[in-house]
Amino acid sequence: MSNDKKFVESITSRDQDFAQWYTDVVREAKLCDYSSVKGCLNYLPNGYAIWENIQANLDKRFKETGVENVYLPVLIPESLLQKESDHIEGFAPEVAWVTHGGLEKLEERFCIRPTSETLFCDHWQKTVKSYRDLPKIWNQWNSVLRWEKTTRPFLRSREFLWQEGHTLHATPEEAKERTQLMLDIYYDFVTKDLAIPLIKGRKTESEKFAGAEATYTIEAMMHDGKALQSGTSHYFGSGFPDAFNIKYLDKNNQLHSAYETSWGLSTRIIGAIIMVHGDDSGLVLPPRIAPTQTMIIPIAQHKEGVLEKANTLLKELQEKGIRIKLDDSDKTPGYKFAEQEMLGIPTRIEIGPKDMEKNQAIIVRRDTGEKIIVSLDEINMKLPEILETIQQDMYKKAETFLNSHIKSATTMNEMIETFNKERCFIKAMWCGSEECEDQIKADTGGAGSRCIPFYEEKLSDKCICCGKEAKHMVIWGKSY
Repeated sequence: MSNDKKFVESITSRDQDFAQWYTDVVREAKLCDYSSVKGCLNYLPNGYAIWENIQANLDKRFKETGVENVYLPVLIPESLLQKESDHIEGFAPEVAWVTHGGLEKLEERFCIRPTSETLFCDHWQKTVKSYRDLPKIWNQWNSVLRWEKTTRPFLRSREFLWQEGHTLHATPEEAKERTQLMLDIYYDFVTKDLAIPLIKGRKTESEKFAGAEATYTIEAMMHDGKALQSGTSHYFGSGFPDAFNIKYLDKNNQLHSAYETSWGLSTRIIGAIIMVHGDDSGLVLPPRIAPTQTMIIPIAQHKEGVLEKANTLLKELQEKGIRIKLDDSDKTPGYKFAEQEMLGIPTRIEIGPKDMEKNQAIIVRRDTGEKIIVSLDEINMKLPEILETIQQDMYKKAETFLNSHIKSATTMNEMIETFNKERCFIKAMWCGSEECEDQIKADTGGAGSRCIPFYEEKLSDKCICCGKEAKHMVIWGKSY
């Protein structure tokens, strides 16, 4: 039992030191580790398997709306990047440059893509000529490189994995409709498959994506009360297309501008899963996204018939479509339980000689620890029901936490006092000026505007900072 105890004690309590707890979980669950390339990660099997499920589930949703996958180069010529001034200015501090090919200095530098708007526009400028060529509804699954100064596993690394969608349309109405559609897909996926409640809204002018006319976001609250931007959808208007001279002929042979969107979700969403659902025993994974949904742990497996029954159960549940594994290693049951909990596997099935005599097994929920005795004749039906119950319960628990940690403030003193006392988001009115936005962030010790939510309330007529007429209610909070 000493080894079992040591395994659990390797995780710091999240209420004692949340940052250390997060690092401990990432390490002990073997999700990723740092590589020899500073600021870059090695995605290990346990972590990459989560990303594979995210990719599969999200890609299916994309394709149901007409999205097609493509792949464009990792290198962008400097001259191409310079065509959209706001865009390059926004990314300049984070760009990594390739200056040599082999031993020879290149005539023109190439940047390693921080994002791919310019590459898509360069291609479309050559290929889009007529209204018949539109719309383009494209996406690529790839990595990007941004030279971040401070890095943390999944949350912020120099190279990270994501999907970046880019679309081109004949009208602004069509482009705006796609922008909203993709935000809704992200919202549906994160709330339903990842069991993470969200606030959906529009970014302020100072927080929007470089070169965009409007940026829309889904914001999640972590256990420490900080926000994590979990997915964004951008409406570019004709800015990028015009900069690249993308024009198309309509049915009357008239030349028109095209309208662009872009949208992305990255591996930082794995960080959100960890920080929203995890506990002091490790990961807690929602069943719909968990690489392994249940682990069979035989009890007294050296006794006659136990392993045979466990293997029979394994095959039966695999045929039912359950993602399941059997731990028949020589570790003690206590160690196996602790390991299953650390990895966040939603359920475990315990079966031993006494269970076999009673034609039963014990299903243990990872999220609550509840033990459920199930007849072996019914386990094929009961386990999927339990997994779906866990999925729904995890969402309800996270939603209750989010709702109870959103406060309101009508004065700066009230806002500052609340942020000093509580881990939370604050709803407050804002006049729309960047100066007030910056002042609020400074006075609260880093609580910036997360978004202007779609469900705006009128808490007062005045801006919380300057007292002038308020234009919007904003969700404010510290963030990752």
